[in-house]
Amino acid sequence: MSCPDCGTEWGPGALVCPSCRLLVHSERLKELAAQAAEADAAGKLEEALAAWSAALALLPANAKQRQGIEQRVEDLTSRIAKHEAAKPKAMPQWAKGLGIAAPVILLLLTKGKWLLLGLTKLPTLISMFAALGLYWSLWGWQFALGFLLSIYIHEMGHVYELQRRGIAATAPLFIPGFGAVIFSRQRFVLPSDDARIGLAGPLWGLGAALVCWGLFAATGNALFAALRHFGALVNIFNLLPVWSLDGSRGMRGLSRPLRMGLAAAAVGTAFFTGNIFAWLIAGLLLIRLFALRGQPDEVTAPDWFVFALFAGLIISLAWIAGLPTPGIPPAAKA
Repeated sequence: MSCPDCGTEWGPGALVCPSCRLLVHSERLKELAAQAAEADAAGKLEEALAAWSAALALLPANAKQRQGIEQRVEDLTSRIAKHEAAKPKAMPQWAKGLGIAAPVILLLLTKGKWLLLGLTKLPTLISMFAALGLYWSLWGWQFALGFLLSIYIHEMGHVYELQRRGIAATAPLFIPGFGAVIFSRQRFVLPSDDARIGLAGPLWGLGAALVCWGLFAATGNALFAALRHFGALVNIFNLLPVWSLDGSRGMRGLSRPLRMGLAAAAVGTAFFTGNIFAWLIAGLLLIRLFALRGQPDEVTAPDWFVFALFAGLIISLAWIAGLPTPGIPPAAKA
């Protein structure tokens, strides 16, 4: 290249003409100055700083323009630092995760020793290892172990509620491919007791899903997001009011008007979340209300606690199951 004013040839990397002292990058410097001024006026301080810094790299050390640009760079750097200092500090990811899971972690800390008691029973351990082998072959050991622990916590919710009422019960027994079961050594007849015992499993399962949510928020590990998602699905499935599932037992504590209210809550949840199990719960509740009237398990006294717990579980679990989960397309979610 040669100088457009005096015709002197410029060597590689030249910043100024050796003869007439014309700046080699004068046109580019004008463009950068205009960009910097525009960005500064728009409040885009980082962009303005980048433009002036680029301009400095195109100026020789003794250029008269250099001092003014260096002053602008220093001023912008100071303004950016003040702006960053004035920003409210973002909560760290680990703190967000702890905040989500804190209530459940507190519960586990207070009940942790009791929760581990089921793992001291030989039938529980043998059946758990059998189930772990099956799920390991399907999903890998990490997800398989987390999934089994979620089921275990669900079942221990039933055991805890039984024992709280003085009813003896076995530790969970895992059935590979079907979940787990517990057996009560006594019969209980009060519908409200049966309802609370039935809903205790999904309640503790919700707690396990919240812990997984907190761990995902804290670590970003997609494994915990998957466990949160499938844990929520397993527990909302158990709320179906059919057979001996937990939802059918929860219905025992509800009078007909409260069952109608629960059906309305399920319909609303299904509509807003699109969760397939929420739709099934809503449909089955409506069938029980209108196609199977006069059921023997209907009670007359309203139990508002059972109603609030049942409705809250449907809403919470359907919502958690619908949260974005890495590796699981939205269309593939229940």
